[in-house]
Amino acid sequence: MRHPLLLATGVGLCLAAGAVVPASAAEGAQLSVLHAVPDLPVDVYVDGELTIDDFQPGDLGGPLDLPAGTYSVAITAADAEDDSEPAIGPVDLELSDGGNYTAVAHLDEGGDPTATLFENDLSELAAGEGRLTVRHTAAAPAVDVLAGGEAVVSDLSNPDEASLELPAGTVSAAVAAAGTEDPVIGPADVTVSEGTLTVAYAWGSLEDDNLDLAVQTISAHGGTPGGVDAGTSGLASGTSPAVVAGLGVMALLTGLVLRRRVGAGTTR
Repeated sequence: MRHPLLLATGVGLCLAAGAVVPASAAEGAQLSVLHAVPDLPVDVYVDGELTIDDFQPGDLGGPLDLPAGTYSVAITAADAEDDSEPAIGPVDLELSDGGNYTAVAHLDEGGDPTATLFENDLSELAAGEGRLTVRHTAAAPAVDVLAGGEAVVSDLSNPDEASLELPAGTVSAAVAAAGTEDPVIGPADVTVSEGTLTVAYAWGSLEDDNLDLAVQTISAHGGTPGGVDAGTSGLASGTSPAVVAGLGVMALLTGLVLRRRVGAGTTR
């Protein structure tokens, strides 16, 4: 399931690996965020309050445990005085109980900044298998995903996704324009682990020659992502620096959520 939304709901970036969240949030939703808009540092406002300052392209955050509910998010140019002139939004981000999401700030096919909320499929997998999901979030026409020189996903358009359940192992994958075999991204080795959702994001701009591959891993049992490397290698290689930087923002967001719940007199 996808919902158009604001560039990154910066909310998810705030969570550092292992950070403590209120116990009451455990029954809510989990949100991760990938900033995949090249050359666009931004500030993120949640419910009118500055939540993330100077959010950089390629940063990943999350997962953050949040009460289910609706969050109003606006994205501005970095160092804007307030959210009165957003670059994207504001829009409402709706999170459902038990859902696991990744919000991706990216370019649409025409090259304009946008965002998409993806729900991560953590349904049960057969023994020895993992799930590989490919998401097209780049300013580029429809693409094919190639493995072993053959198209395993065909005619994938921005912002669509496609999933495969595969034996655990390493897949050499490349992205090419639909109907062709000349890679515009890759080939790159993507590890598919047993019981794990591996998500590969094509992002950047074909016209600007900065297409790249980012890889996110999430345990099918609801564990934390293994990380995203959205740089030149395009392969997961540990926790993003944004996760560490998010420690300071975590307290701000937690306070915001608690104030909303107290003001409403109910638990979201």
